[in-house]
Amino acid sequence: MKGFDNSTYMMLYMVCNVVALLMLLAAWKAPKIARLLFFILFAWAGYTNWSFVNDSPQSYLEYADLTFSNFYKEFILGWFSKHITLTVGFIATCQLLIAISMLTKGFVFKAGGAGAIIFLVAIAPLGVGSGFPCTVIIAIGFFFLLKKPYYDFIWKGIKPFKKFHIHTKKLQVKTQRFNGKTP
Repeated sequence: MKGFDNSTYMMLYMVCNVVALLMLLAAWKAPKIARLLFFILFAWAGYTNWSFVNDSPQSYLEYADLTFSNFYKEFILGWFSKHITLTVGFIATCQLLIAISMLTKGFVFKAGGAGAIIFLVAIAPLGVGSGFPCTVIIAIGFFFLLKKPYYDFIWKGIKPFKKFHIHTKKLQVKTQRFNGKTP
């Protein structure tokens, strides 16, 4: 695979694949933790892409040398090279929306998870530039999350939040008594 001759790429490649395996394990065994990790990952990626595309958009052309797909290489050096800020800005915005969806439930969570899977599989041909097979491993983690029957807010059921909720109800009852209403 292209890019292995660079020791920095090699180190990042190994780290991101180990992290991907840990995230896959979390998605399988601890879905709430996995959702929090996916939130952090996609929020960081969205922020980083927005920052880099505004500071040095031409650096994204380096991915053409790392891909193992001729189609991706031609796309990066062709249309993409003339529309870097637009394309990466759109991708970064979608990454931030995926991050937010990890904090939600229901349809928004499912749509964000499906969008993440599509995105992660789509960037896999970037090779070392996407940490392949890291993206495929994380996509499998998202698939595990979407197959789980539990689609609620990630903070639901965590003890500090339950305790806060109970205190809120007690405060509401005391307020109703003070106003002359019976609960």
